[in-house]
Amino acid sequence: MDRVSSVREVLGTDPESAGEVVKVNGWVRTRRDSKAGVSFIELNDGSCFKNLQIVADHSRSDVQSMLAGVSNGCSLTVEGTIERSPGKGQSVEVHATRMEVVGPADPATYPLQKKRHSFEFLREIAHLRPRTNTIGAAMRVRNRISFAIHEFLEERGFLYIHTPIITASDCEGAGDVFRVTTLDPSRGAPASGSGEPSPDFFGRPTFLTVSGQLQAEIYALALGKVYTFGPTFRAENSNTSRHLAEFWMVEPEMAFCDLQGDLELAEGLVKHLVQAVLDRCDEDIEFFTRFMEANLRETLEQTVREPFEVISYTEAVELLNESGETFAFPVAWGNDFQAEHERYLTEKVFRKPVAILNFPRALKPFYMRVNEDERTVAAMDILVPRIGEIIGGSQREERRDMLLEQMQARSVPLEDYRWYVELREWGTVPHAGFGLGLERMVQYCTGIANIREVIPFPRTPGHAEF
Repeated sequence: MDRVSSVREVLGTDPESAGEVVKVNGWVRTRRDSKAGVSFIELNDGSCFKNLQIVADHSRSDVQSMLAGVSNGCSLTVEGTIERSPGKGQSVEVHATRMEVVGPADPATYPLQKKRHSFEFLREIAHLRPRTNTIGAAMRVRNRISFAIHEFLEERGFLYIHTPIITASDCEGAGDVFRVTTLDPSRGAPASGSGEPSPDFFGRPTFLTVSGQLQAEIYALALGKVYTFGPTFRAENSNTSRHLAEFWMVEPEMAFCDLQGDLELAEGLVKHLVQAVLDRCDEDIEFFTRFMEANLRETLEQTVREPFEVISYTEAVELLNESGETFAFPVAWGNDFQAEHERYLTEKVFRKPVAILNFPRALKPFYMRVNEDERTVAAMDILVPRIGEIIGGSQREERRDMLLEQMQARSVPLEDYRWYVELREWGTVPHAGFGLGLERMVQYCTGIANIREVIPFPRTPGHAEF
């Protein structure tokens, strides 16, 4: 038998098809030997949440040789027949006619025993944590969201472009960037050790990107609608459950678009992603609803069903000041919102996603379009319950003179952004875009509180395994 079926395929088999011969691969989650002379093996290959039950009848003459070395953690190839299962939680099982241990695992030293492990412990064995229910389910949800991002934007005529990972610009202007260099920082010499001082590899300071937005604007102003989707990096020394040093962003950018059009696309994207998870990750959502967030499914269904609340920054400040709540961080016009403010608005006031528009000019980067009041910019933050900000975006400043004024006010060096200004000199148009954090979107769809658990290899201060 050559064709190998996935666990998902076998579990989806009609019980009326009993007797069909299949071959399946996977890793053993548990093995249980009954006094009735039968061994039950739970097999999983990562294709779905549920395990496939393998039944080995001890009355077979070759069963002991088949079961030799079958233990938790080992990899196994099984051939057998699909049979209707009398057990609960599954309609079919496989009665083994042949089993082969492809890769053994010593049950005495295998770290993933049949019990619940803390996330902190699992991060210490990150090479094994994808085999757990939680991380496996989170990665399937992450996969579904990633695919649905491309699906949503492709259907709306966006072109997928690849912006640089290594860049000479700090898009946000915050300075929290990772330097990319071949120079030995202790000697000012090439890392190769030649001993001769020389210019850096690119001949100028370069960094890991914090955003592909500025480069995406170049292509939006030539191709109309584009998006970039990839890793971004921030050297912010923040060791919290909300921040990573390496994270993924999708950043659509649209020419001939204002803030309202930007908001409509962003809301549509979030709803599409949530619906995609509800449609294709039902078992995973059931698990997260049971163990992570009791109201998860209800929250996600409401997100799809109801329009987002839309308020101005000024209205948000007024609501917070009138709340009677005691916040750790003061609320005043001109201050940025903290996580406690965002969660109050989404969880206690509106109980659903909230879009906040028109932030104070001084709070936002130089590229956001200044409104007519000259105090605010055409910016938006979309907040969701439990997570806070999930999207940040704006209409971009398309007016050359106003852009130069913004750059001067923030001491942005013109020589480094001459090309950006020239986009406003040759065929400028209103344009807008936003960034959606993939990890926070996965958090929202799973109820997982710590962002480290929704990315395969978390990068945080002091931690860069693998």
